[in-house]
Amino acid sequence: MKGLITGNAFVYGANVDTDQIYPGGYLDLTDPDKVAQHAMERVDPEFVKEVKAGDIIVAAANFGCGSSREHAAVALKASGIAAVLAESFARIFYRNAINLGLPLLVCPGIAKRVKKGDLLSVDFSEGKVTNQTTGTVAVAQPLSEYVIAILENGGIKPMIKKQHGLHCPR
Repeated sequence: MKGLITGNAFVYGANVDTDQIYPGGYLDLTDPDKVAQHAMERVDPEFVKEVKAGDIIVAAANFGCGSSREHAAVALKASGIAAVLAESFARIFYRNAINLGLPLLVCPGIAKRVKKGDLLSVDFSEGKVTNQTTGTVAVAQPLSEYVIAILENGGIKPMIKKQHGLHCPR
């Protein structure tokens, strides 16, 4: 994924599960805008009031553990989150997010280098995360070419539709 994103950080600890990201009691909602209203509700009740398009979530290990609900990734993307940086991700959350077009980067030690509100710049082509507030730089694990293609197309479904010349309304 080419390009640079810049946004303010929301920082969380280890083992933030999908029920904290998006509570199971709202699974009947399907409109992404309504889903977004409950993003991070159980771990950060003020998140939806504070988040702005382009902001970045930073977390310690095992972000997105728990159930396999896609709603967790939908909630983050629909709330305006531009990327999630964590020391590690639960595998199913990682695939759900990438398939929906939400960039995730594994970035060792990132949670210790960032505080809430820090201004971060993420250079996807170099895998570099710069904390503009402190001047520190972290290196993320590179994304595969396939993952980059998925993200550049806005998700796996739009990529496949494009590859096969399909037109389907979103």
